[in-house]
Amino acid sequence: MPNTSATSSTNPSSSPAIDDRQTGRAKDAAKLDLSNLPDLLTVREVADLLRVSPLTIKRWGKRGKLPAIRINSRGDRRYKKESVLWLLGIDPSELE
Repeated sequence: MPNTSATSSTNPSSSPAIDDRQTGRAKDAAKLDLSNLPDLLTVREVADLLRVSPLTIKRWGKRGKLPAIRINSRGDRRYKKESVLWLLGIDPSELE
């Protein structure tokens, strides 16, 4: 008897691809004036741009997906604008 469980489904149209979500975020980001963003962004600014929680941004930093720069004795995190744009699928050189 064939396995009909949902886990065996390989139909790509049944769930959105990660690239589709990133494209949507890139389209939303394109509506903003990204050229005026500071070179270093706070956790909150990055989270707002990528439409995720600040905790997700911190986790991505720990996993190396979005490297953080520690800026003071408290260890506040900042993220390079170019890295954030790369996650959105935007070439930073296109903004200049």
